[in-house]
Formats: sequence, C-alpha cells, structure tokens
Amino acid sequence: MQASSQVRKSTLRERQNYYIHACFIHNDFRECMKTIENQLHLCNGQSEYPLYIKGLIMRQQGRIEESLTIFQAALCLNPVNINNLKQVGQSLYLLGKHREALNVFEEAEKLNSEDRMVWHSKGICYHYLKQYETAIECFETANGIQKHERTFHELGEIYKETGDLDSALSTYMDALDAFPESSHFLTLAGLMHIKSNNPTDGFEHLGNSLSYNNKDPTAILAAGSIIQANGDYDVALTKYRVAMVATPHCAELWSNVGLCFFGKGKLISAVACLKRAIYLSPFDGRIDYNLGVVHLAMAQYASAFHYFSAAINLQKVPNTNPTVEDARCYTYLGVALCRLDDYDNAYAAYDKSIELMKHDPISRLNYAISLACNEENERAKEQLREYESIISTTAGVQLKGDDKELDLQHEKLKMHLLS
Repeated sequence: MQASSQVRKSTLRERQNYYIHACFIHNDFRECMKTIENQLHLCNGQSEYPLYIKGLIMRQQGRIEESLTIFQAALCLNPVNINNLKQVGQSLYLLGKHREALNVFEEAEKLNSEDRMVWHSKGICYHYLKQYETAIECFETANGIQKHERTFHELGEIYKETGDLDSALSTYMDALDAFPESSHFLTLAGLMHIKSNNPTDGFEHLGNSLSYNNKDPTAILAAGSIIQANGDYDVALTKYRVAMVATPHCAELWSNVGLCFFGKGKLISAVACLKRAIYLSPFDGRIDYNLGVVHLAMAQYASAFHYFSAAINLQKVPNTNPTVEDARCYTYLGVALCRLDDYDNAYAAYDKSIELMKHDPISRLNYAISLACNEENERAKEQLREYESIISTTAGVQLKGDDKELDLQHEKLKMHLLS
C-alpha cells in the first residue's frame, strides 16, 4: 500500500509536465503559468519541473530575483540535478553577483566536469571579474568538450579587450573552421583583418559574409567603409542604404553617410547626417571630430572650434596610446583658432598635437602656415624643416591621398618665406 501511495504522488507531480513543456516551447506563457500554478497547488509546491519552467519564464520576463528564488526551490527538491544548479548560477550572473555565480558553477562542475555550458558560464564570470587568463582557459575547455559559436565569440572579445588582435583573429579563423558558413564570424574576421592593416583579406571575408547574409548591417557598414576609403562614394551610399533599413538608429552608419556626402562636396547634407549621428551617440568623439572637419571646410571656424573641443574632451585621460585622429583634433583646433586670430592658443594646440604624434607631417605644416600668417617667419622655417625631414623619411604618418595638397601648400609656404 505504501509503494502504491508513492507511485500516485509521483504521478500527480508529473501529470501536467508534458502539457507545461508544450506550452513553454510554443511561447504560450499565460497558459503555461496557469497550468504550473494549478500543478503546484495540487502538489503543495513540491513539483520540480513546473518550478524549473516557472523560473525560466520569470527570467525571460525580466523578473530575475524571483526566478532565482524559484530555481533555488527546485534545487532544494533535487540537489543533484545539474540543470537546477546551472540556472541558479545564471540568475546570479544576471544579477551581477559574479563571484556567487562562480561558486555555484564550481558545484555544478563537481557533478559533471564534461558539461560544456558549465565551463562557458565560468569563463563569462571570470571575464567580468577581469581574470582574463582563467577565463580563456575556461572557454578553451568548453570548446574542447564541444565547439560553440558563442564561446568563440566570448574568447575573441577577451583578446580584443586585452589588445591581442592576432589572437582574436586566430580565434575567429578557428571558429570559421568549425562553422564555415557563419556570417557573424566572417564579419568579425574581416574587421580584424582591417584593423591589422590588411584590407584586401578583410574585404574578401566581408564579401563572403554578405553572400550568406546580404542584409547584415555590420558587414555592410564595414564593406562600405572600405569602398568609401577608396573614394567610391556612390557605391558606398548604395550599401549604406540597405543597412539603414535594418539599423536606422546606428550612429556609425549616419556618420559614414555624412562623410560620403562630405567627400562628394555636399557639405549641408554632411552636417545634417553627422548631427543625426551625434544625436544618436552624443559621447562618440569621432563624430565630433568629423563635424569639426566639415565645419572647418565650410569656413565656420567657431563651430569647428566647438566640435574639436568636444572631441578632445571625450579623449582618454591619460591618453597613453593616442591615434592619429587624437593628435589631429589638436591640429585642426589650432587651424580654427588661427582663423579666429587666437594665435597663442593655436600654438598651444599645435604643440599638444606634436606631443601626441611627433611624426605627423600635417601638424608640422599647419603649424608652419599659422606661424607665417602671424609673421613669425623664423619659427615657421623651423617647423617647415621638421616637416621636410618627416616627409623625406619613412617615419611619417600615412597620409591617405593628401600628398598633392600637402605638396601644393608646401611650395606656397616656401615661396612666401623666401619672398
């Protein structure tokens, strides 16, 4: 009789499990929750599977703390069920309690050390705790058990954060060996090639990505950027038009569209697009920089000063690894100040630019021109000699097609200083 009673209780607890599962996988959460509540009422809350599904639904609805309580209740009913442990850890992780989550995943590892998801979740926790080496080991262990796209992605993100672009690229190439038709990893590999100054391979990977998913906005934006850099603005704008349908609120996309219009000489359209970009991403200094360049071209020097100042204020402090654009913010700020007849501050801006990027010929030449405009010819000649020294060696910053304009301004300045 006692055995018969236990069988009836077990059957009662599991009676609606199939229907609960069917409702859950069809996203009929209202009916699912109604059935779960009825089942838990009949069993006095002592039914593991309805509790498990209830926790998943609550977490999907954003009720993370409540889901944690539910998963803990399910874990009390069956402490050796690794799925309950993993869900408790996942809820703790989503609440930002990474160390507590890590402790739970350690317990799950003791139950099954060959569970890929446990190692992946441990890697994510270590990543957020900035223990990068341990996180990498966890992700590699997870991939050793079973390769997964998400694990490769997280591994690549760690390498990018630590500045190891070669390892990030190698990770994405390994991912492509496992998932050769993944447009996501083709795009990431393409972007890594571009960052590694290998635009040919980058464009090839981006093209392959678009062959699998011709509406991938990230791939379109990257491919369009390469086309734009080669001066084919109309083709780039055609690409951006496709991406705009999928991501109309992408600041980088609007910024690139604005620069295409700038390249075509349509300055008003360029300003409109760039202002749209800055509205969408007000703390992106690159957009302020681009707006400053456009206003400088329009001879609106006060506006150019405003945007270059904003871009400078958004730079890292201290700026231990300045880019060319970081240095040229100060250069073009100096040009704007010179045009506003504020020569002392213009010279200070040029000096800061040279401090950040000593071998940028554009900084030297503009400094010399500004000095000549203020009739400080001896100092102008000194900066001109520095410019000529940089140009004559391979130490100078790559100019990206500015050579003819620089040569013209150089010759004009030399003639002025000799007269």
